[in-house]
Amino acid sequence: MSIYITKLVKISRYLPLTFRTLCSSKPHEFEPLEADDSKMPPIPQYEIKKDESIDQKKARLLYQSRKRGMLENCLLLSTFAAKYLKDMTVEETEQYDKLINLPPNDWDIYYWATGHKPVPSEFDNKIMKLLKEHVSNKDKEQRYQQPDLHDN
Repeated sequence: MSIYITKLVKISRYLPLTFRTLCSSKPHEFEPLEADDSKMPPIPQYEIKKDESIDQKKARLLYQSRKRGMLENCLLLSTFAAKYLKDMTVEETEQYDKLINLPPNDWDIYYWATGHKPVPSEFDNKIMKLLKEHVSNKDKEQRYQQPDLHDN
């Protein structure tokens, strides 16, 4: 039996961080990564779409919530959008649009939502509070994959 555990430990080095921390008995404490913005390529400023209907905006935000480029945010934001986006008001939808599109670094969104960094005042609103509540996962839902698109 111990040989299997040893093999699992060796294999776990190559698994995503989220899986390793779920399987770990150690406390889940880590230091946020600090990016050196001077070495980052310039990212074009996001422009808010003015002539977009609310249904188009929600469809776009649902897609953008699923395609983040990092697994952690894909899982958090896709499950959040599947649960809350359809019932958001126009104002809440605009807040969510700004939250997921204005920050130049997706890790910032992750650190704000998980409470590892303070939320800037421009994003500290009802949607961020709802996202933090969703991330806390009080109902202990399993979020290891994105929800199906046809369920939304």
